[in-house]
Amino acid sequence: MNDKLHAYIEEIIPERPELLSKMEHYAREHNVPIMELAGIEAMLQLLRIQKPKTILEVGTAIGYSALRMAYALPESKIVTIERDAERYQLAEQYINESGKNGQILIIKGDALEVEEDVKKHGLYDAMFIDAAKGQYQRFFEMYSRYLAKDGMIITDNVLFKGLVCEPEIENKRIRNLVKKIDGFNKWLMSHPEYYTVILPVGDGVAISKKR
Repeated sequence: MNDKLHAYIEEIIPERPELLSKMEHYAREHNVPIMELAGIEAMLQLLRIQKPKTILEVGTAIGYSALRMAYALPESKIVTIERDAERYQLAEQYINESGKNGQILIIKGDALEVEEDVKKHGLYDAMFIDAAKGQYQRFFEMYSRYLAKDGMIITDNVLFKGLVCEPEIENKRIRNLVKKIDGFNKWLMSHPEYYTVILPVGDGVAISKKR
């Protein structure tokens, strides 16, 4: 999708509540990676259709996507994981300000180390993976075992600014990360237990549904 069309879609998305707009501004100012508008709107629409009772989010950041889900799905319980102390504190602050602290539970720690805490609150009807991109496959393998029978897993950033289809990338760190994302995408698309589709919205969103 070209930039002009992408800008058009974002332009006609309705304004968010004041708190969410404040969070969007903070994320822009401080380079906090939050989900792109078109991508999160697509995800929220899928979740509205599914109506999950419980959602697991791997990667809270400042709590933006958790709050977007809470506003869209007021009956859902959201469990979200964040390892960065400063972002955890900010997320807690924003969630308290929203009055959604009874709906959202933040687990502080590395997603690869808090499985036992996460397990206590499952099974989960939906999962959203948006944390360290190089660990996507490990997150998926670890937490998919707590997905409910008709569950859905949504993974963000799977097209990584279009770099997954670039044959040459000069920066070694970026090249290695892109290689991991590409490997994850191919692994996921051929996974025998899931049907997966990648939507070219936002930064690329993978939707995986149990077979």
